[in-house]
Amino acid sequence: MPRARGESLTYRIVEDLGAAVVTGRYSDNNPFPVEADLCKQYGVSRSILREAVKMLTAKGLLGARPRQGTWVQPEDTWNLLDPDILRWLLERKLSLSLLIEFLQMRLAVEPVAAGLATLVAGPAEKAVISAAIDRMAAAERGDDDPLESDIAFHVGVMRACGNRFYSQLCDLIETALRFSIRITNQFKGVRLASIADHKRVADAIMAGDAPAAELAMRNLIQDALDLIHSAETDAAKASRLRKRPVGR
Repeated sequence: MPRARGESLTYRIVEDLGAAVVTGRYSDNNPFPVEADLCKQYGVSRSILREAVKMLTAKGLLGARPRQGTWVQPEDTWNLLDPDILRWLLERKLSLSLLIEFLQMRLAVEPVAAGLATLVAGPAEKAVISAAIDRMAAAERGDDDPLESDIAFHVGVMRACGNRFYSQLCDLIETALRFSIRITNQFKGVRLASIADHKRVADAIMAGDAPAAELAMRNLIQDALDLIHSAETDAAKASRLRKRPVGR
C-alpha cells in the first residue's frame, strides 16, 4: 500500500540524512544542521522532521535533547544490524575490512542455519531452496539474474532453519549480499556463483544430513572470506609499495 505523503517525506528525509551521517558528510567542521534549517531544506513541517530524527535516533545515528539540539553519535553506537545502516555503510568507499566482518558474521550463522534446516525444513521450505538452485542454473544460461538467484538461495536457507531470530537477520543478509557477492565475483573474475558448491548445501538439506549441510555452507562462505583476505593483503602490499621512497 502506498505511503501517505507525510510518511513518504519522512522516509525520504531518513534516507537522505542517514546516508549523509554514515558516509561522513557531517563532522566537527560541518556539524549536523539545526532543525529550522532542515525544515527549510526539505520544505517540511517540524513534526515531519522530528519524526525522521526520531527514527535516526532509534538507529543510534543521532542524539537529540531539548535545547541542546541534535548531533551525530559515534559509530560504536550505531545499530549495525539495521539493514539501512549496513546499506549506507556500503555506500562509503570500498572497505574490505567491513566485508570481512560481514563474512565472519555469516560464517557464524549460516552453517548452523543450514544444519538446522535439515532437521525442521518442510516441503515448502525445501521447495524454495530447490527453486533457488534452479534459478542459479537458469542464470548460468542467461535466463535469470545471477545476483537475485544467489540471494534467494541464502535467504531460503535462513528461513528454512525455523529459528525466528535467524529469520530476523534475513533482511540484513540480503542487503549485504547485494554488495558482497558483486565484490567477491569481481575478485574471482566471474559474475556467476558456483552452482555445484551451493547444490552441495541443498542436497545435504534435502537428505537430512546436518553435518554435511553445515560443512558445505561453511566451505562456501570460507572460500569467499579467504578471497577477501587475500585481496586485503594485496591491497596492503600495494599501499606500502606506493609509500616506499624512490631509490636513487
